[in-house]
Amino acid sequence: MNQDIPLCVDAPGSLRLERGRDGQLWALYPGGRRAVRVVRCFPWSAPGHFISLRDFAEEDEVALVREPGELDPASRKTLEEAMAEAGFVLRISRVLQIEEEIEIRSWHVCTEQGPRRFQTPRDEWPREVPGGGLLVRDVAGDLYFIARPAALDTHSQRQLWAFVD
Repeated sequence: MNQDIPLCVDAPGSLRLERGRDGQLWALYPGGRRAVRVVRCFPWSAPGHFISLRDFAEEDEVALVREPGELDPASRKTLEEAMAEAGFVLRISRVLQIEEEIEIRSWHVCTEQGPRRFQTPRDEWPREVPGGGLLVRDVAGDLYFIARPAALDTHSQRQLWAFVD
């Protein structure tokens, strides 16, 4: 691969992401492997999409992930964890209400960016992130992060109790 031309993730398996023993994020692609960091591209309305993977040392774009679902499950999970660590995921500060409907859950939350409403499939559960916290993916693929569920107010904890241990 020419290092001057970024890789777009179009073909399944063309890009894999993994953590090194030192915690560094690595992009593995046909013809190479590079230490990378995640950089969110715009639009803000789609924070879980269009993720630029930049060379850690040179800042060159190594790959563009349009949609995390294009990655294999292990790489997707690694990317989600890296995104949470990078801090450009919407951070939930309060859970006002979670309503169960036939096929979906409707969430009404307060985030650091303001109030939000979003939906998740009923079979999608908040995932624990290494180092603590929960990551929630909505039906549009946007990510929401709850840094310390036990530190939320009592009402928020009551809303979440069915979804966390």
